[in-house]
Amino acid sequence: MQKLKLVMVGNGMAGVRTLEELLKLAPEMYQITVFGAEPHPNYNRIMLSPVLAGEQNFEDIILNDLAWYRDHGVTLHTGKRIVKIDRRRCRVIAEDGTEAEYDRLLLATGSNPVILPIPGSQLGGVIGYRDIADTRQMMHTASTHRHAVVIGGGLLGLEAANGLKMRGMDVTVVHIGKALLDRQLDATAARLLQDNLEQRGIRFMLSQVTTQLLDDGQGQVAAVRLESGEALPADLVVMAAGVRPRTDLAENAGLACNRGILVSDTLQTYDPKIYAIGECANHRGIAYGLVAPLFEQARVCANHLAMLGYSRYSGSTISTKLKVTGIDLFSAGDFKGNDDSEIITLSDPEAGIYKKLVIRNGALVGACLYGETHDGPWYFELIRTGRNIDTVREYLMFGQAVCPSENAASERNRAPTLLEEAA
Repeated sequence: MQKLKLVMVGNGMAGVRTLEELLKLAPEMYQITVFGAEPHPNYNRIMLSPVLAGEQNFEDIILNDLAWYRDHGVTLHTGKRIVKIDRRRCRVIAEDGTEAEYDRLLLATGSNPVILPIPGSQLGGVIGYRDIADTRQMMHTASTHRHAVVIGGGLLGLEAANGLKMRGMDVTVVHIGKALLDRQLDATAARLLQDNLEQRGIRFMLSQVTTQLLDDGQGQVAAVRLESGEALPADLVVMAAGVRPRTDLAENAGLACNRGILVSDTLQTYDPKIYAIGECANHRGIAYGLVAPLFEQARVCANHLAMLGYSRYSGSTISTKLKVTGIDLFSAGDFKGNDDSEIITLSDPEAGIYKKLVIRNGALVGACLYGETHDGPWYFELIRTGRNIDTVREYLMFGQAVCPSENAASERNRAPTLLEEAA
């Protein structure tokens, strides 16, 4: 029986995870072709920060090497950007003229970093932070220049700042918000994080707007002008002010897009032959950027590509577990709380630990942890299920390990050891 043709545009973590799931379910169903714009096999984009900081090499973060594609019969085109989808002829066309026919098409095009539309944004030395090429440029600049400015106080911005600092640059982070990681942390945890990073020599300019990037007279960036009028010296400017889903390819093909490629609960677009997954997809109004939701999407998408047809993706409950420059952080749910909430906090500045739990109507609805996050999964499960916490309330702040009822439940659910089975 002739195999169906599956073409995937994009070679990132979400797309390749879909292929892995599909190959488990239906290893002989498809002849698979993958087009990746980067000249690399699939790698762990999350681990670019340790590479920048000098803690790992590029080779260490490869997830699926070239042998994996070969062993699974996947045709991989690296360094080939798809520029057109011909839906009538069911073909994709690459920039160099390479074409591939499909019976099913999977769009996993990811997202682009936001480059602020300000004067000087096209100067040399102004980059985003999304891929290996960006990381290599930062490493090279750090070896020859001194001053770096990072625009954006989110996770990527802080990791870029830390990596550049570790490579010897003087680094300033400019952030429009009043606090770092303001979508993931409350004000107290954000302040602790800032204090820690300032002790490492990183400078912060909060509640500041960048208005212009100044030219050195030779087409390279020389300084960052703020709305306050201050000019910060900059041999390198890293834009870490957010991302936008890559939808241009889908839009030009006539697929419905609105802050992402619109998909159903089966991850199909309005063309039933075309699926979209990952940061480029908009599901029920949300474009997810965290790994866990994207891998949940991958399982559902693979299920339908395998023509099993029973799985649905209804969205993801989000928790954020981060390691910013060696500092463990966790947040989930409504961790800021409101007037109807009861808020419990534990603070140990000497140990670098801060915990905040938000309770409403007898249930845990939010958690924010700084420095000690091992109970994050337990809190997340309590938040996700909405269960009543009365029986565990007195132990809640001190963790699952000291809670008798939770330990008993864990013991009941634990698989017996070989010695126990023999007994």
